[in-house]
Amino acid sequence: MSEVYLITPVILLVVVFVSALLDRWSVPVILIALGAGILFGSDVLNWWDFSDVALTSQMANMALVFILFQGGFSTRREHLRAVALPAGGLATWGVILTAAATFMVLWGCLRWPLEKAMLLSVIISSTDAAATFSILRRQSLPHKLSSIVEIESAANDPMAILLTLAAVQALTIGDARWHVVALAFLWKFAAGVGVGWLLGHAATWLFNRLRPQDRGHYYILSFAVILLIYGLGEMAASSAMLAVFVAGYVMGNRPFVHKQGVANFVSALSTIADTSMFVMMGLLVYPHQWADLWLQGIVLFVVLAFVARPVAVWLGTPGMRLGARNKLFISWAGLRGAVPIILATYPMAAGMAVGQDVFNLVFFAVILSVAFQGSTLGLLARWLNLSTQSRPRPLYNLELVTMAKSDMDLIVVDIPGPRDQPGPLISDLRLPPGSVITLVTRGEQVVIPKGGTRLLGWDQVTVLAHVTDEGAVRAALTTPAGASATVADAP
Repeated sequence: MSEVYLITPVILLVVVFVSALLDRWSVPVILIALGAGILFGSDVLNWWDFSDVALTSQMANMALVFILFQGGFSTRREHLRAVALPAGGLATWGVILTAAATFMVLWGCLRWPLEKAMLLSVIISSTDAAATFSILRRQSLPHKLSSIVEIESAANDPMAILLTLAAVQALTIGDARWHVVALAFLWKFAAGVGVGWLLGHAATWLFNRLRPQDRGHYYILSFAVILLIYGLGEMAASSAMLAVFVAGYVMGNRPFVHKQGVANFVSALSTIADTSMFVMMGLLVYPHQWADLWLQGIVLFVVLAFVARPVAVWLGTPGMRLGARNKLFISWAGLRGAVPIILATYPMAAGMAVGQDVFNLVFFAVILSVAFQGSTLGLLARWLNLSTQSRPRPLYNLELVTMAKSDMDLIVVDIPGPRDQPGPLISDLRLPPGSVITLVTRGEQVVIPKGGTRLLGWDQVTVLAHVTDEGAVRAALTTPAGASATVADAP
């Protein structure tokens, strides 16, 4: 047993080391984690013979709780409002259309067995937020387009989970109770939203009333609250995963004590859960079993990427004025990842005979999706003239640690390009009363914010201001006034 404490850190260290080496090529860390799991598993180096499907399913389920909460927590209300219809549509009926189109091709055209075709269709119907975020945020895309793809990938997992649970239940209890499955599906969806909404508000109330003085207690409280929301969602026979996502969305868009610290903690939990889960999935898979399934895996990927996803995008976004180029990009940006692999353990955990084949096929198709689609997404964006030169990531940032209720927050604003274009003097900015610029980052430099400091294109400005003044702060910093100033005025 003590070997686990040596092998586990070695695998994780390898993942981080390889990720750092391959960072410039935008290789998703989840693909590296999968590869590490396979490498150290029983089929290659044989360091760890891991085959406990039930344990994997339970741990992956817990990891998914934190991943979905983070997805909701990081979804901004203003971004969701701007793209609510296309992003929300693709996250709900888009998932259903993807599953339906995949099933029609696999079962209706290719004559795959009904049980196998149905399970594969629903399990692999959602896109992956972690893979999508890690790749898209290296591209400079139109804000509306990137928001649609990112919010969809963060919000579509609950629908895929509902479909999978309904399919597994229907296939294990027989056709006689399809109406029960349909009613349960509707209840799980509606109750999941309601439970998440109520508990999200209750959690923010608790944070603002409890106010422990030890910062560490906030992290314990966050951990407990997330698991409690999931547990209460299960007790209500709702979609507990949907409840977790909705609660995360509510909390992420409401002020509460120590919110920035909680945001960092939840983000770290999600990253650890995501990476560890993919390593575990890699350990669980046996590549030698692909010998008889690799061709079917390629067929599944081709059907999904070139038929089902485009059908869902084109049929799911009528009259939304997205344009053909945007729809082409959204179709190709439907990367598969964590959730389908987790859901692929459900049939095995339910003791279904087709479970192992389904898991291997989903695993193989996810690898193809992340590797092939993920590596060509940037090329497609440039080919469609949707991508411009990407901003470098700022190397410095500030965090506001609040130990009491406050309406103040740090607002980060990216100054519009082109790069180094002269902007206004800080003294000329019309910031709302009570607002102050605390940090200006310019590439690898920290610029001291003084009245005579001139902002330049691509600067990142951090402002301490009242939460209600965020819109006014952004408007003041992104106004084109002063753009005709000369570079000589810059500090």
